[in-house]
Amino acid sequence: MQYSKNFYQIKSNETIFNNIKKEKEEVGYYSLPFQDTSDIKEFSKNIKQKYIVVVGVGGSSLGTFAIYDFLKRTHNYNKFLHFFDTTDPVDINAKIKKIDLADSLFIVISKSGTTIETISIFKYLHSKVKLDNKNCIIISEAKSKLTLYAKKHNMKYFILDENIGGRFSVFSVVGLVPLACVGVDIDVLLKGCKKVYNSFFSQEEFYAPLMEKARFIVENKYRFNINVIFSYSSALKGFNDWYIQLWGESLGKLNINNTRQAFTPIGLIGPIDQHSFLQLIAEGKRDKTVTFIKVQSRDDDATIPKVKLDYLDELECVDNLSFNDLITYQADATIKSIDQMEDIPYDVITIQKIDEYNIAKLMFSYELLTSVVGNFIQINTYNQPGVEGGKKILKTTLKTKILDKK
Repeated sequence: MQYSKNFYQIKSNETIFNNIKKEKEEVGYYSLPFQDTSDIKEFSKNIKQKYIVVVGVGGSSLGTFAIYDFLKRTHNYNKFLHFFDTTDPVDINAKIKKIDLADSLFIVISKSGTTIETISIFKYLHSKVKLDNKNCIIISEAKSKLTLYAKKHNMKYFILDENIGGRFSVFSVVGLVPLACVGVDIDVLLKGCKKVYNSFFSQEEFYAPLMEKARFIVENKYRFNINVIFSYSSALKGFNDWYIQLWGESLGKLNINNTRQAFTPIGLIGPIDQHSFLQLIAEGKRDKTVTFIKVQSRDDDATIPKVKLDYLDELECVDNLSFNDLITYQADATIKSIDQMEDIPYDVITIQKIDEYNIAKLMFSYELLTSVVGNFIQINTYNQPGVEGGKKILKTTLKTKILDKK
């Protein structure tokens, strides 16, 4: 089956790879696997508070939540990580009730230092409990007003380099500081990133799958412009949300020919969504690629007991089956059904186990994939002009209301 390519010439894998190698000299996230974490670890080991509270929206929280949400089910952390990432007052006050304000470390994160949502939440929390150098730290760019605030009030602060975009910042201080504070092994996280980085740039294990997947997506973007992730683990819900931001905000752009690029990310959880969205994939329009993500081992041997239920004899086939095996069978059955249709592009990623190393490999490989696709379609992968308009209108509206009150 062949599909028409875009009117501009799609460059060779070699050209794209060389572009990526040049790009990594300027784009900061590529070097994060090799950073020195000693300052972060030294700070985190002295944290006394039970609750670690991240105040930040979008890229300031999504990646951190994805990793914590993936790990918390199977890791016994002594501290708890909470996220204040919306200006919905119902949500804010519900979250306040779940923490002890007097036993919380607040980590305020804003790359620019002037994110309205983040500063608004910061102010509200400050009205509930005094936020000072004993219970609050700042993560922002070196010259931001938020960093200046931290310096003035003698607060601990960490600098986010200007060449690291928010949605690519999970393996920077943005993610590593709160994760280290709660007890995540950040060095193992970076070890997973290094594995992918070294393999890709040495053109080994990760190189061909990432390049070929990116090329297929770009060459067939007019036919298959919706990219679905079907994660067969509830622990990957946060990853799905992070992927949606990474993919949508990075690749929904005008390219060098002023042509609109459309890649729509969708994140699903199996087996939940195989009872809903799967119908659309199976019998709906053929405009989707599907990536199935499986977890090989969950370190949980819970089994379905042999309980006699009237009229349900035909389902005794699940008796004594582990839930881990059941979800694997569900995934494999869904994958086989898609494979038999022969006209739905799909691939399968298998995570060996739920740990820092494996979630880092998955997330860093998706960052690389996003960069490769961005190079193929000739866009700036790292800006977000489409969301800046709304931010400017909001600030103008709020300033106008202030003047009207005067």
